[in-house]
Amino acid sequence: MTTPDDKTTGVPIRTIVVQPTLASYRVAVYRELAARPQIDLRVWYGEQKAIRNATPDGFAAEFKPIRTWSLAGQEVLWHAAQIEAAIRDDADAIVLGWNARYLSLAPALRRARRAGKSVVLWGHGVSKRDNFLRRWNRNRMTRNATALLFYDDVNAQAAIDYGVPADRVFVAPNALDQTAISAAREYWLARPDELAAFQQAQGVAGRKVLLFVSRLTPENRLDLLIEAVRLLKGEHPDVLAVLVGGGAEEERVRGLIREAGVEHHFQLVGPIYDQHELAPWFLTAEAFAYPSTIGLSLLHAFGYGLPVVTNDNLTGHGPEIVAFQPDPERPEANGLAYRTEDPADFAAKLGRLLDDRSLRDHLGEGAYRTVEQKYNVRNMVDGMVAAIERGMS
Repeated sequence: MTTPDDKTTGVPIRTIVVQPTLASYRVAVYRELAARPQIDLRVWYGEQKAIRNATPDGFAAEFKPIRTWSLAGQEVLWHAAQIEAAIRDDADAIVLGWNARYLSLAPALRRARRAGKSVVLWGHGVSKRDNFLRRWNRNRMTRNATALLFYDDVNAQAAIDYGVPADRVFVAPNALDQTAISAAREYWLARPDELAAFQQAQGVAGRKVLLFVSRLTPENRLDLLIEAVRLLKGEHPDVLAVLVGGGAEEERVRGLIREAGVEHHFQLVGPIYDQHELAPWFLTAEAFAYPSTIGLSLLHAFGYGLPVVTNDNLTGHGPEIVAFQPDPERPEANGLAYRTEDPADFAAKLGRLLDDRSLRDHLGEGAYRTVEQKYNVRNMVDGMVAAIERGMS
């Protein structure tokens, strides 16, 4: 596996990154990439219903529409921007999302390679619903890429084991920009009276708060958290699960809470997007309780030094799960894993944290170190630059 270095070239590499959206959590990444002297950056992005496009800040960006339709019951896409970037004379390198459902991807890779460009495929390198055909289709595209850029070391090593030359494999550890999180955390920690007033106003003072921050969706399995809290409240009558977020499951979740008789132990506060308003919830909580399919929310919680409890089906989570170290005996531990589909074990792990302040502190310190030392924007961009430079040598 190749690691980034500090080399620079005399002339910046004219680079076009083509992505399906301009997600808010990517803005800081592109801004940092554009600031690197090796890179002359443009970002071309499409649009998806599930993710709202952000405003570009510190880099050149242009909207390029995506066509979507259904083929044999599967969604397929065509992003003409991929092919346009591949044939542009004013681009030395292109970075394309590694998603085989884009029918435009294979021809774009072939054209870019024929044009002698640096061609980076960037993505998970794996599907949550993987099978032989999907792996074959995904892997055959790699022949026309000069570099493969993964979100994590695990899937990068798997590619090498599969036969991809190690000098073509790079890692850009998926990261959140921690700047706003750090500023909000420092603000509230420096004002304990304001934090206490917030807790009083929200009715959470004296409660043992478990926090969930994300959209309320079926795959997040909030039914398991509801059952875990029902089991937990006997020994911890002051437990309170706070759900921050909205979504299609909200009414169903409210109904499940009523059926379980745990209305006193849940508080749904709706979606909050402002980091300053989110911070006191994170700083009030004892643990971040995320039943299933956690992604960037893991790094969000870690930025506040909050230990995470989620299930042990690591392949069912987003790529950020590689940052999760649930063995409490290890110095880098930052959470606890419960047995998948087992609300009793979920309750036991949550109860263990509520009962043991020293364990919470140990895991919380590990959580904060995780994002401070590895899963940050600087390290992510280092990996991106190294992958782009690979095709220019």
